[in-house]
Amino acid sequence: MLNLAWATILLLADIASASPPSGSGLGDWGPAYTKAKAALAKLSLSDKVGLVTGVTWEGGSCVGNTSPASKIGYPSLCLQDSPLGVRFVNGSTTAWPAGIHVGATWDRSLLNARGAAMGAESKGVGVNVQLGPVAGPLGKIAEAGRNWEGFTNDPYLSGIAMQQTIRGMQSSGVQACAKHFILNEQELNRQSMSGNADDRTLHELYIWPFADAIYNGAASVMCSYNQVNGTFACESEKVMQILKGELNFQGFVVSDWNAQSSTVNSAVSGLDMTMPGSDFNSPPGSIYWGQNLINAVNSGSVPQSRVDDMVTRILASWYRLGQDQNYPPVLFNSFNGGNGAPDVKGDHGTLARTIAGDGIVLLKNSKNALPLSKPKSIALVGQDAIVNPAGANACSDRGCDTGLMAMGWGSGTSEFPYLVAPYDAISAQSKIDGTKVILSSTDSTASGAQAAAQADVAMVFINADSGEGYISVQNVPGDTSAGDRNNLNAWHNGDQLVAAVAAVNKNTIVVVHSVGPIILENILAQPNVTAVVFSGPAGEESGNGLADIIYGRKSPSGKLPYTIAKKATDYNTAVVPGNDPYTEGLFIDYRHFDQAGITPRYEFGYGLSYTTFSYSNLKTNFYDHSAGNTKPIPGGKQGDFDNVATVTMTVTNTGKVAGAEISQLYIGLPSSAPTSPPKQLRGFHKNLIQPGKSQDVTFILRRRDLSYWDVPSQSWKVPSGTFNVYVGASSRDIRLKGTM
Repeated sequence: MLNLAWATILLLADIASASPPSGSGLGDWGPAYTKAKAALAKLSLSDKVGLVTGVTWEGGSCVGNTSPASKIGYPSLCLQDSPLGVRFVNGSTTAWPAGIHVGATWDRSLLNARGAAMGAESKGVGVNVQLGPVAGPLGKIAEAGRNWEGFTNDPYLSGIAMQQTIRGMQSSGVQACAKHFILNEQELNRQSMSGNADDRTLHELYIWPFADAIYNGAASVMCSYNQVNGTFACESEKVMQILKGELNFQGFVVSDWNAQSSTVNSAVSGLDMTMPGSDFNSPPGSIYWGQNLINAVNSGSVPQSRVDDMVTRILASWYRLGQDQNYPPVLFNSFNGGNGAPDVKGDHGTLARTIAGDGIVLLKNSKNALPLSKPKSIALVGQDAIVNPAGANACSDRGCDTGLMAMGWGSGTSEFPYLVAPYDAISAQSKIDGTKVILSSTDSTASGAQAAAQADVAMVFINADSGEGYISVQNVPGDTSAGDRNNLNAWHNGDQLVAAVAAVNKNTIVVVHSVGPIILENILAQPNVTAVVFSGPAGEESGNGLADIIYGRKSPSGKLPYTIAKKATDYNTAVVPGNDPYTEGLFIDYRHFDQAGITPRYEFGYGLSYTTFSYSNLKTNFYDHSAGNTKPIPGGKQGDFDNVATVTMTVTNTGKVAGAEISQLYIGLPSSAPTSPPKQLRGFHKNLIQPGKSQDVTFILRRRDLSYWDVPSQSWKVPSGTFNVYVGASSRDIRLKGTM
């Protein structure tokens, strides 16, 4: 059975290799495969196994390392976290805004530029494979610990974010690793639980952004710890067939660290590289491959052709990114403080600041509270306003919630070269404006109220944190389990701190730094809360990005990449103690709120500006061959990404200041389709528009965007009938409606 399954996968891989897709990433895989196969012929079995097996935890300079193969000039491959920068490198690289904050920018150019800059920094210190970006967890569970590493819980927006990030990273020469494939949606019991999703749900939500990643040339994919429908992801024939068969993936599949659980089964099922090659004990043990894989090949349990395919895929990714040509050696050691690497930040702080500002979502702004205009005095209240007094990097892997929350915790972090807190940036502007700053840098309600009572404006800083399950942040009792959040409340009694300040100051502005949605009802119930500013973990330039928005240096343009509910039970998903049956199916986040008729507090795609926009001139064009158009609706695997329709409209800045508007296209499938969400995001554009000016916007729809996953035929199917077209400023603020 195992050999038959492997034979099927190998056949699919051979077919794919014969005519690899160009996609829209870095071009054809063909030349890289030619080089890889030529190099393969020079390697012994021992050499080959060295290329697919990690050298054990802490056995090399990076978090993951393979053995070199000197006879073909192949180095010890360096695989290194994280999706927001280079982990374990001290001070020489940028600590970027986290994925969820970049997702809130809805900005293709910023996603691409951040990817390119991260890739350049990784290459600059010798990293071959940067372990990111993240599309799994997708974020179906609001409390899930690692949602902040990804971009959004919408598969379309996540797919575009993966596309642009990977294009950027790989244009700089580093290999991207799309992770964690798949159904890795919570931290609790992630190494044992099974995600049991039906095939349509799996494709329309969770596979969707990975398909974009692969189509756009991702060099590698990381398989996850959890089981998928009863089989561990890293040795699931179904998972590997989806990647290498259905999605025509040409790169290599690497295990999450210690996610491998067998020698033979993982090999014949399609895993290509195991990391880190051991467990995390001291000394490390449990090496499933290495000599054990050599023995399995010699005994006939694992075909030699399977090992050859592993190595060919790994080498092809290396050649395709040009890493055989003058690639820098590893210039740091993850396990001795990360010192010694050259400073490769360049001017990336400027880009980090732009993203920090553009990812901020203005949720409420009454009485013209913002932007600030030279107030006489301002109180800054809450420990989230300052850098951790012990230092920005005081807690290993950011495993505490003390001071400003500028990234969550776990392997998805990096070291801060510096950290600009809100207090730093606001104090700098206050000196220029002649504003008196009164600081209360604790979460004491008494101290906060005392400071706020003395000021014209009071800004209260609260947060909510989460991270990876190997760290438990316990300095906030009751607010977190190991990784996942226990609830959707603000940490450190944030609601009470806001209430204490709002009781004594009639212009109370609340600033939230959060890894995801929090329940805001108690805060919004305070009549003196005039504004709510919502930010994700915004990285090293957090304070400056915030100051750019609150002082009106630019108008806020961020939009929520998830829904903020009125109460936690309005979401129909939660962290589960055992296996997850995925009974919610397609109906997560706004899809669920729409289907169930639940009014959110702030809907998916929502965000205010300092100006206003109008929408007009909606037009649709479906390339329907039967209607006499020259371009037919294509089919087939690659045809799923072909353009089949356009929607156009005009957006006008009707206000008094320049601002960027993110217009959003949602599609409702015809009644002939099986039960589907009422509408789903299928396009967006961000346009910077001057007052009184207009810009035309064109949304381009791909075949897949107008399809549902048809389980019997195992393909995307465009349903017949009338499609509903919605264009608006959010998923609920629909300005234009039409049909196709």
